Amino acid sequence: MPSIAFYTLGCKLNFSETSTIGRQAKEEGFEVVDFTEPADIYVINTCSVTENADKKCKRVVKESKKNNPESSVVVIGCYAQLKPKEIINIDGVDMVLGAAEKFNLMEHLQSIKVTPKQIFNANIKETNVFIPGFSVGDRTRSFMKVQDGCDYFCSFCTIPLARGKSRSNTITETLKVANEVAQTEVKEVVLTGVNIGDFGVDTDESFYDLVETLDQVKGVDRFRISSIEPNLLEDRIIEFVANSKRFVPHFHVPLQSGNDEILQKMRRKYLSDLYVDRVANIKTAMPHACIGVDVIVGFPGETKAHFLETYNFLNELDISYLHVFPYSERANTTAKKLAGKVSKVEKTERADMLRILSHKKRMAFYRKHLGETRTVLFEGENKDGLMYGFTDNYIKVGLPFDKSLVNQLVDVKLLDLNADGVVTIERVEANSIV
Repeated sequence: MPSIAFYTLGCKLNFSETSTIGRQAKEEGFEVVDFTEPADIYVINTCSVTENADKKCKRVVKESKKNNPESSVVVIGCYAQLKPKEIINIDGVDMVLGAAEKFNLMEHLQSIKVTPKQIFNANIKETNVFIPGFSVGDRTRSFMKVQDGCDYFCSFCTIPLARGKSRSNTITETLKVANEVAQTEVKEVVLTGVNIGDFGVDTDESFYDLVETLDQVKGVDRFRISSIEPNLLEDRIIEFVANSKRFVPHFHVPLQSGNDEILQKMRRKYLSDLYVDRVANIKTAMPHACIGVDVIVGFPGETKAHFLETYNFLNELDISYLHVFPYSERANTTAKKLAGKVSKVEKTERADMLRILSHKKRMAFYRKHLGETRTVLFEGENKDGLMYGFTDNYIKVGLPFDKSLVNQLVDVKLLDLNADGVVTIERVEANSIV
């Protein structure tokens, strides 16, 4: 039986797709092994959002050849779609599969030993079929793919070039996947995609319709929305989540900049006033809701004044944490042609300031809920005798490892915030959701 190992770089969507392709490999008779083990074939699913992702791909290729010098290496995913010729010239890489071809990996592997250095990479305009998927392996949660591609063409982003146009399945077909996930051991499903709020863009259905339908799925205790654009986060979605049986009070809403001039240069679909409105509506409906924010610093033309406006904007917002990204120049994007480049030193300083702010925001959010009783889903990893889990509103809690609590929903009282930024708890009672 040939062995195959997978390595995933990047987002939750990539993890969902890697897991789906891994199941295909098992069905075809492959033995799926850990990437650190010797394998006949290594498959690297790549990201290309930042320059670091590209560099990490090259490092992982080297690691795979160390594990087994005689192995074959296949690179798939976003980086593979954007720069196939660059990748095929990396020492050790045998095959490159673009956005559409990655799902035909099993078919392509039949020729990997026959013809060296193969590229299968169709024009991205031809990538228009939605392939569903979900991750398994983490008993606690599953990343379920509900949408792919993007029609927005933000000036800094290569995703439309790497994944193609926005597309999704019907709600009926998506519900079949959700019911399949419900047959596994997972308690929580995270809805993933490139631009999930655009679900149903090519049908008469909407993301709201999807949320409303998934809320009725039995066998899944929690649904979590991974990330949704502010202009697509409709008030009716917020209101539904507030009264939902299974959707948790946690929203991740990309901002990118708090300055309207920079937002327009980024070609975002909103201005700062709309973002303020969305945060206010969430907090009105769910004062306990967790709100995460994506921010890019050092975008071309971002002056110190622009950045400080973003900093103050975020400081005043009732948000819970930040994901901070120093701007990374990408080929074939409009932003690369813009004047006003920001130095690496300045980008690092700005990112550090926002990460400090993020820590303060997270700790303030945690402290605000001390004394409350909330439901936690515990994870299975034993970290130096401790186990961790997250509340419905994404507060990280910890306690001494107890195997009986793994993958269990448990009501706990939030006691205190320790030096590691984790909330200590006491158990109230096991909570069984029907």
